Amino acid sequence: MFPRPFPPISSNASLYESVQIRTIESENLIGWMKSFVLSVTPPGVSWLGIQYLRQGNKHTSLPSLNAPTQIIITRRAPDDEDVAIDIKFAGICHSDIHTVRSEWGSTAYPLVVGHEIAGVVNAVGKNVTKFQVGDHVGVGCMVNSCRQCTNCQDGEEQYCLSGAILTYNSRDPKDGTITQGGYSQYLVVDQAFVLRVPESIPLDKAAPLMCAGITLYSPLHHWHAGPGKRVGIIGFGGLGHMGVKLAKALGSEVTVFSQTNSKKELGLQLGADNYVATSEPDVFSQLSRKFDLIINTVSANIPLELYLSCLRRDGSLVQVGAPEHPLQISPFSLDAQRVGIHGSMIGGIAETQQMLEFCGEKQIFPEIETIPASYINEAYERVMKSQVKFRFVIDVSTM
Repeated sequence: MFPRPFPPISSNASLYESVQIRTIESENLIGWMKSFVLSVTPPGVSWLGIQYLRQGNKHTSLPSLNAPTQIIITRRAPDDEDVAIDIKFAGICHSDIHTVRSEWGSTAYPLVVGHEIAGVVNAVGKNVTKFQVGDHVGVGCMVNSCRQCTNCQDGEEQYCLSGAILTYNSRDPKDGTITQGGYSQYLVVDQAFVLRVPESIPLDKAAPLMCAGITLYSPLHHWHAGPGKRVGIIGFGGLGHMGVKLAKALGSEVTVFSQTNSKKELGLQLGADNYVATSEPDVFSQLSRKFDLIINTVSANIPLELYLSCLRRDGSLVQVGAPEHPLQISPFSLDAQRVGIHGSMIGGIAETQQMLEFCGEKQIFPEIETIPASYINEAYERVMKSQVKFRFVIDVSTM
């Protein structure tokens, strides 16, 4: 886990929900900057979502909030290497929900989440050479890294040996503040971590590519999905449907593994060659040793050994979902055909840019439902119930 700046919060904080952020202008003696107002609507009568506020070196616990409240959080002033972005759209990712509910470790409240960000350049620092005002850009899960370790030098900043600086809930090395995400109207990011959005990709469709898109593209790219390869995608949600589209565009034969056939027709429409319901009898025996690569996008604990049995010799199962409990695997499931199980986490900046260019060229876009900021809490509940096809995107103009 990345280091957390604040102590763990009470279990009641799992009720915390983000809603809307509105931007206001502010000036001070150290330079131009913008602030934003975080409006938080509690989902219930007894609510302890914002447990700690930073006040000097102290952490102050707030009382239960029974009505909307507003908290001012100030963005840092742009420096010479920064790009200032007017955010237009922000995707809702499962990670946002886990973070605001403190399910992945402690969370630095008050926090603005969102790491699927698409917008327009508002201003650039004097040393910025990659972007100019008016450019369509995106920001994903990272906003900085050490840039010096072997992984960063190899273009794999997401695996920075010092820990990548995440778009939210990390410590910004430039000013020491907690990074705040994209459910807002404005963002300041170092040019090295800003992505160019091709003109052929609509900005609302670009937002989910910054996380969901690269999360699937990276393992497909790394494990050489392409013509002559059989790829399986476990799960057909926000991540899974992008896996289908990308694997098909790369030239692979694609099979979706889902619990039921309820989305079969849609899966085939979006490019799957096959769609199997894992609840049906004899499915795994019929698919024994058929696949070169299987990517697991679900965050539930599932019987991975059954999927390992579907891999050909030297095949790979890649885990991108984050289940609550440790994986249970017998070494014999790996030894029998020299198969492997691997992890993968988003992608580096260069690879993410490559993915965006590929999606622009092939016209590969996520299936989205655009929502106003006032609907975020309801959207969270629908995400947790798998009731979205397939990605919520917040229209920031509604904030």
